[in-house]
Order: sequence, then C-alpha cells, then structure tokens
Amino acid sequence: MFDRDAVLRGISLEDQRKYIRANTGALVELFHPSIGRIEAKARDLSEGGIFVLMGHQVSPPIGTILQVRIKRYTGAINQEPVAMRVVHHQAGGIGLSFIKSP
Repeated sequence: MFDRDAVLRGISLEDQRKYIRANTGALVELFHPSIGRIEAKARDLSEGGIFVLMGHQVSPPIGTILQVRIKRYTGAINQEPVAMRVVHHQAGGIGLSFIKSP
C-alpha cells in the first residue's frame, strides 16, 4: 500500500514500492460471496501482490478479502486459492496484496 503522506511530499509511488514488479499476462480467478467468481487478467505481479485489470466488472471495496487463483496458459500456478486483500483501486483495476499467514 502506498504512503499518502509521501505522495504529498512529492515522493512518487514508484519510489515507495517494496517489491519489484514483473509484467504478466496471467489469468486470475477472484472468489468472494458478494461477487461470486470473476475471471480477469493480471497486469503485473510481485512478491507483495498483483494488479488485476477489472474491465467492466465492479471492483470490490478496499479492504475486501478475496480468494485468488493465478493461472497461466499451462495451468494454475496455485491449485488452492490464496487470500488477498484489495488495497487500492486505480483506473481499470485493483491492487491486491497477499495476506501473510500467522
């Protein structure tokens, strides 16, 4: 998640990143009782999370915890969905952060 005070001080979002992002064309399945199952495309992926292009789908509110499966053309990267939190909305998509296990 970005530091709003840093943005106000003129520090760019790119300079605030904890993880290096990699462009990806992976497909993503999002699951939540309020939205059902949505299949979308990822824009980029990092150790901290993933940015999902939502297209015309309604974006879940910030703070929503989704179950997520990331797939490539050769099959699922994770067979069991992982918990991810919606941390920001941006034009056309949502940023999801991996939830660390206790």
